[in-house]
Amino acid sequence: MNNPPRVLIADDEPFNVDYLEQELEEMGYASVAAYDGAEALEQVATTNPDMILLDIMMPKLDGFQVLDRLKADKRWRDIPVVIISAMSDMNSIVRGIELGAEDFLPKPFDSVLLEARIHAGLEKKRLRDQEIEYLQQVEKLTDAATAVENNSFSSSELDTVAARSDALGNLARIFVRMAQEVVAREQRLRQQVDELRIELDEARLHKQVAAITETDYFQQLKQEAKKLKNRGSSE
Repeated sequence: MNNPPRVLIADDEPFNVDYLEQELEEMGYASVAAYDGAEALEQVATTNPDMILLDIMMPKLDGFQVLDRLKADKRWRDIPVVIISAMSDMNSIVRGIELGAEDFLPKPFDSVLLEARIHAGLEKKRLRDQEIEYLQQVEKLTDAATAVENNSFSSSELDTVAARSDALGNLARIFVRMAQEVVAREQRLRQQVDELRIELDEARLHKQVAAITETDYFQQLKQEAKKLKNRGSSE
């Protein structure tokens, strides 16, 4: 069974945290809490939440500072952030959106609007995760092409990509089949080259031997050896 999505609640008001935790639990989501901006960043690093509900006015680091640091870090910039703010604080809402927040959640909280914001943010995170995974697997395919050129390709490198049921998976399966054919063809060519090299070496050896045996000096030695053999036989 898959773990439920995890939402980080960053708010310095315990009452707000308790309310949001209860609402999230009823929706079937897990939650973690942070009561200041510094703790919020620590929770992001340790729990890797799927979404963040971020209050603006917090001690140590305010919501704007937290949001700015999240968006500056490639590990966390794709986590959807919904800022929590009073409806009348339009300047804070606008600034939060400009810094990269997906949306805002006005105080006091409305459970229907809260659920809509949560669903929208988590759906965006799910789609973004799928996109990142797709791009990573495309990169595996391009790396495999380089490996084929370098004679270092292993079909197991593309097992996860080839297991996909979409067009990318089909392309990976075709690539693996073609790469295996290329490797097999190269092995056959190497074998043929090795066999040809052996034949050439033997032919070169025969030629060298022939060049020696056909010389006048070798023929003279051959005649002398024959004479010695005949003399030995007569004695």
